[in-house]
Amino acid sequence: MKSFPVIIYFLQNQTTKRNFIFLSKFFVFLVGIISVYSVLFHILMQYEGRDYSWITGFYWALTVMSTLGFGDITFHTDLGLFFTLVVLLSGVVFLLILLPFTIVQFFYAPWIEARQKARTPQELPEDVANHIIITNLDPVTANLIKKLKKYRYQYALVVPDLNKAQELHDQGYNVVVGDLDDPVTYVRLRLHKATLVIATNDDLTNTSIAFTIRELTDKIHIITNADNEHSIDILEFPGNTHVFEFMKMLGQGLARRTPGLFTGASIVGNFGPLLIAEVPAAGTPFVEKTLMKTEIRETTGLTVVGLWERGKFTAPLPQTVISSSMVLVLAGSEEQLKRYDTLFTVACTPYSEDAPVLILGGGRVGHTAADTLEESNIAYTIIEKSATIVGKSKGNHIQGDAADINTLRKAGIEDARAVLVTTHHDAMNIYLTFYCRQLRPDIVIISRAIEERTVSKLYRAGADLVMSSASLGANSILNILRPNELSMFTEGLNIFSRTVPVKLIGKSLIESKVREQSGCTVIAISTKGQQNVSPDPATRLQQHDEIILIGTTEAEAKFLEIYHKS
Repeated sequence: MKSFPVIIYFLQNQTTKRNFIFLSKFFVFLVGIISVYSVLFHILMQYEGRDYSWITGFYWALTVMSTLGFGDITFHTDLGLFFTLVVLLSGVVFLLILLPFTIVQFFYAPWIEARQKARTPQELPEDVANHIIITNLDPVTANLIKKLKKYRYQYALVVPDLNKAQELHDQGYNVVVGDLDDPVTYVRLRLHKATLVIATNDDLTNTSIAFTIRELTDKIHIITNADNEHSIDILEFPGNTHVFEFMKMLGQGLARRTPGLFTGASIVGNFGPLLIAEVPAAGTPFVEKTLMKTEIRETTGLTVVGLWERGKFTAPLPQTVISSSMVLVLAGSEEQLKRYDTLFTVACTPYSEDAPVLILGGGRVGHTAADTLEESNIAYTIIEKSATIVGKSKGNHIQGDAADINTLRKAGIEDARAVLVTTHHDAMNIYLTFYCRQLRPDIVIISRAIEERTVSKLYRAGADLVMSSASLGANSILNILRPNELSMFTEGLNIFSRTVPVKLIGKSLIESKVREQSGCTVIAISTKGQQNVSPDPATRLQQHDEIILIGTTEAEAKFLEIYHKS
């Protein structure tokens, strides 16, 4: 029964039908030539004065053509031996070469293709709804798919190439085979029932996808990524709902975490009036002070809800000493953040104007980081190996290998305040991070990661902060998909809201021991639409209240495991 769909496809396919006709003609030709050889066998045997049956003639022709040649029947004359050689050579050509090739090419290969197509779906079931259509698998969407599975969203990955689709299907992806510019593909994907379309292909393909989808519906949201800044208007024209520039966002994010570039606390998430912001500790007056002595809460009303240090998130304690490699996570209102900017912008530790920021890699991410630094009047030097890229670029560039100590010295590694590693190869980023850490143990190193799995390696290599384009893009998309439920920002850190679990109703925050049991911290309580930011530990949790928590991905999973049945 499992082979029934394969047989139906195999018999209904037009190419397969033509192959069957060709095979039939080939077999008719073989039967014909064997018959001719059998007739000539009888004639030559009679010439030699011997007589055999017709079955013996076919038997002799097949044994000689297949090179078995048992030798029980042989010719005695030169003419008969010459005929045997002709039959033998033609058998090698037709039976040992052409026949296997013909069967493989016109029967076996189509059969395998039919099996692959039967295994890989070409459409979704009719009852599928509220799913997400993804048109490309790259680091961003691969990361997103993991998160979609975690939050139990259905998705379908469209792949035009059958072999690639089969490979991804075997890896566990929900794949549908179809051409990206064919409206029929999206009909089979139940587009009208879908929630979202995500297109992260190149700009040309993304534009074509948008026009194709808009032929069918104007209602569905389409999220896409622009490789080129000049493509944004073109991508918006056919109806893409959200057009991101992930590489530009990444470059800006790397630059804004540079010590000395203080544009205020960077807002990275929100739940209504509750804002979450990041502040790198380097260059602030908080370094080497305990959290209690920073007096951030007393002077601004903001609460430090977490600390990042080289990839590790920790809950803050009053006695925690702030180091220059830490990133402070703040929670509060817009007014409180403005007060913070007013009080501490002037107080930031100044860096020498001659201390540049080294940017290793002159691609789009590196140039975006350079533009961001230039806007804040921070000196920078880009090291780029490609002469073509350097020739087209403006600003302070050095052509050379960033892995060469002489190039780094020429760029000013001894006096630099920070290094931004922005190449588009993870292995190179790891190498350069480790190399720079060995040269300058005290320097701030901020690195880019292509794949999410590289993040931990970069931290081990010595990076102070790592930003992954895969996580940045996936989190941006997920924030649109879950605008009122989840805000995700720095690597592996989540902010999420839940109705107060039954187990916690009536308990105070200190009695609930949420932090001790799950690792998550309650940063706000929402009661009838009113948010209590940084609630007092004695605050009691009431039924129907909404608690907003912060924690790592693992901590969130543990919280849900403990309380999800409540």
